[in-house]
Amino acid sequence: MPSDTSLHQDFDRTLWQGRTDHEPGSERWHQKIQPLAEGGTPGCALLGFACDAGVARNQGRVGAADGPAALRRALAPLAWHRQGPAYDAGDVRCEGDAMEVAQQALADRLAPLLGEGHLPIVLGGGHEVAYASWSGLAQHLAANGETAPRVGIVNLDAHFDLRDPRHVRSSGTPFAQIAEDCAQRGWPFRYACLGVSRAANTRALFNRADELGVMVREDRDITAPRLTDIEQDLADFLRDCDHLYLTIDLDVLPAAEAPGVSAPAARGVALALIEPLIESIRDSGKLRLADLAELNPGRDIDGRTARAAARLVHLLTLND
Repeated sequence: MPSDTSLHQDFDRTLWQGRTDHEPGSERWHQKIQPLAEGGTPGCALLGFACDAGVARNQGRVGAADGPAALRRALAPLAWHRQGPAYDAGDVRCEGDAMEVAQQALADRLAPLLGEGHLPIVLGGGHEVAYASWSGLAQHLAANGETAPRVGIVNLDAHFDLRDPRHVRSSGTPFAQIAEDCAQRGWPFRYACLGVSRAANTRALFNRADELGVMVREDRDITAPRLTDIEQDLADFLRDCDHLYLTIDLDVLPAAEAPGVSAPAARGVALALIEPLIESIRDSGKLRLADLAELNPGRDIDGRTARAAARLVHLLTLND
């Protein structure tokens, strides 16, 4: 379906505020971020997805529609270490329950960003953002004439999000929808889910992951003594991919580090263990697109989750 351009909101400078130091080399994100303009030098492009209709459909704690603004505020005062530019491409907003319309609008915004050579980083929003992100990337790859690209999807998440979409499409179904889309296109479905909680995923979901050939590493597997093995497993996965899409559901982090999410994790995987995995993906040369999902500012404590999310955006953009 065609997207609705009225759902897009432009760059909001009021979200980008922070301390200003006057010595050379002391810039921060709020001083360097630029509104997206056509024909600009390729850089990282932040695009908000202000939607939690999928969370509501999935019977979760709503509030993630406010996530993009909170993440920008948390990112604004962080120190600037990039060489290339960073752009704010505004937000795509979901009206009411019109999740599918918002997803299409986001996909239609992402495809040209990819075509212009930017690295889009989508700020969610519920994890229904994943199907929108995938759709934008698939649209871009198909327009470039790629007939069967090996797109590796790496999801850092306590949940598979492989629920059956025939019942209701929600924040719990995006990767099942992507698997269906791959099958229709004749593309391989390559999915790695790292940080899965066995307590939070039914046997049916583990069975579906097995049927789809998903690379699974549970939260209890990702520990400091086993991190080298996990990194090698991830490297093996990345090696067989042409392109990478990274999606981070903030509920992969322990509730003490990320209380402001739809479904806080009783155990989770510590930020210190997540970061090396993200660095491997970032430095692979294959990353085309990333998103962060489920930041729920109304449930956050002392801005912990927003700050963790901002640190991850900062980390993702350090190699340029």
